[in-house]
This record gives sequence, C-alpha cells and structure tokens, in this order.
Amino acid sequence: MPNDSDNPFLDAFADVKPIPQDKVSLKRSEPDNAAIDRRKMAAITGQKIDLNYLTDAPVEPVDPIEVLEYKIDGVQTGVFKKLRQGKYEIDAHLDLHRHTVAEARSALFQFLQRSIKLECRTLLVTHGKGIQSNPPARIKSYVNHWLTQVPEVLAFHSAQNKHGGTGSVYVLLRKSTEQRLENKEKYS
Repeated sequence: MPNDSDNPFLDAFADVKPIPQDKVSLKRSEPDNAAIDRRKMAAITGQKIDLNYLTDAPVEPVDPIEVLEYKIDGVQTGVFKKLRQGKYEIDAHLDLHRHTVAEARSALFQFLQRSIKLECRTLLVTHGKGIQSNPPARIKSYVNHWLTQVPEVLAFHSAQNKHGGTGSVYVLLRKSTEQRLENKEKYS
C-alpha cells in the first residue's frame, strides 16, 4: 500500500477542516392517537378498505338544465349520435333521487361495477335536475364528474325527455373482452 504522503488526492485535501455542525434536534411529532385508534378498530373489526375511487372532493357545478355530454376519443360519431337519441336498449337503470353525495357516490360506483361485471353496455342514470337543491344540481354535477373518472365509460349524454331529459344520462360502457371477440368473429 502506498504511503499517504505519496497520494496527490490526500495531499490536496490535507489542510481541509470539517465545518462545525449546528446542533439540530429532530422533534418527534406526537403520535396521532385518533389515527392509531382508527387503525386498531379497522384491524379488530375487519373493516374493508374503500375501493371506490370516485372523488368526494368539491366538483365544478353544472346548471340544472344543462345538457351533459362526454365521449372519449375513438367513439364513432354514429354511435354517439345513437346514444344521444336514446336508440340503444337500456340494460340497467339507477335512480339517485333523494341521495346525499356520499350515498350517490357509493350507489353509482356499485352500480357501475355490477353493470361491468354483467357486461351491460347502455345504462340510464337518473340524477335529477336539482333545481330546488342547495347548491343547485349538486348530484348532477357530481355524476357529470364521476362518470369521466371511470375508465370503462366511453360516453354519456343527457337523456331524451321520455327517460328524464336533463335529469338523467345515458351511459355507454366499454365492451368486455368476450363481447369484442364475439363481434370480431361475427363481422370477420
């Protein structure tokens, strides 16, 4: 091993002195006893974690009589037009009248998950116009936002008057893998 005086690197730093360290004391925050208690209770009672990813934060309000419309890129114009005109058979219906935001969030999430599992394609969600609610159109505003958060939702549009008009929306869901294969075989 070479002698330290023969090492140019060590020679270059021979006169370097360490900077004195300021005394830093790390304060440990007090444990959140309420959070600890909630975790203990969840573990004891076996509560399930909420898998509902629909937001419960405030959303952009919409007007009670506003027509809602949404479609992802790739949805054919003719398909969206038929949805808008209510020409698809409705596979399932959910009525959210008289629901709180929390109840509507849970009901819509469960309804969509069940509909996807049952391979439904076209849904009708009645949210009401909310003209007399405070703030106006609260559930309608949330439904408008929530539906855009669901990857299986290809499009939605306010319904025809016979199905609730601007108090309801038609929802078009993505086809399941099996349905896509059936269509491919049918039209190939």
